[in-house]
Amino acid sequence: MRKLLIVCAIMIAAACNNNKPSDTKTESSDSTMKAVKAKYTLNMVDNKIDLSCGMPLTAGIEDTCHYNGKVYGFCSKECKDEFVKNPAGAIREK
Repeated sequence: MRKLLIVCAIMIAAACNNNKPSDTKTESSDSTMKAVKAKYTLNMVDNKIDLSCGMPLTAGIEDTCHYNGKVYGFCSKECKDEFVKNPAGAIREK
């Protein structure tokens, strides 16, 4: 009887740990889970070049930022972070 209680307690503890919220969206296919990363396109942003480094966004958009009611795309998180420091200056320069 004692072994049965221990097994039940372990199963309950294991089941409780599986209910943690996840920051990554996932999609299921054939009982396997994989991360899904959001894809941004040029149609979704108001700029065609990265406002921080000048790289054309046709190579890919890794991050976005909302500023003055517009959505701006960036080639990397670092470029977005640079833009956030002085967005008005970055827009004026381009």
